[in-house]
Amino acid sequence: MKREYPIEDEWVSYELHPETPPGGMLLSERFQGRNLAPFYAGLKSRGNELGIVFREHTILSNSRLALLASEYARDKGKHDVFHENMFRAYLSRAQDIGRPEVVGYVAAESGLDEQEALAAAKDGRYEPRLAQAAKEGRLLGLTGIPLFIVNNQYQITGAQPVESFRNFLDKLQ
Repeated sequence: MKREYPIEDEWVSYELHPETPPGGMLLSERFQGRNLAPFYAGLKSRGNELGIVFREHTILSNSRLALLASEYARDKGKHDVFHENMFRAYLSRAQDIGRPEVVGYVAAESGLDEQEALAAAKDGRYEPRLAQAAKEGRLLGLTGIPLFIVNNQYQITGAQPVESFRNFLDKLQ
C-alpha cells in the first residue's frame, strides 16, 4: 500500500484503542476481570533487559492527540525524539498522554513549539494520516504494538524479549 505522505522511517502513528473516551478510562474498566500484574511483571522484566523503566498505570489514555502531534513532529524532522519522549512520558513516568498539557510538554521537550504542536494536532490536518494508518493496521491484522514486520512477510507483535528476536532472525537465515 502506498502512503499518501512521505515517511523517512517506518514508525507509523497507529491508534490501538480508538474507542477510548477522550478523557481516558480506568484500566480496570477496560480490562475487566483481568489481572494485569503478570503483564506488568513481564513488561518490567523486558524493560530491565534494555534499561527501560516501565511504571504501572491506572488509566488507559486516549492517545489520539499525542499521535496527531507526532505527525506534526514528523513534518518538523523531530519524530524520533518526540516518539522517544512520548514513550518515556507514558510508560516510564506514567503520565496521561491524552492531556494537552502533557502533549505540549513533550513537544517542548522535543524541541518543538508547544503551542504550534497543539494547534496542529487539533486543527484536523493530520486526521487523514491516522485514518490511513488505521486502514493499514486493519489490512495487516494488527492487534498489538509494537508491530515489527520482517521482509514484508513475518510479524512480531508486542514487547518481546531480545532472545525472541534473535531466535526468529536465526530461523530466517
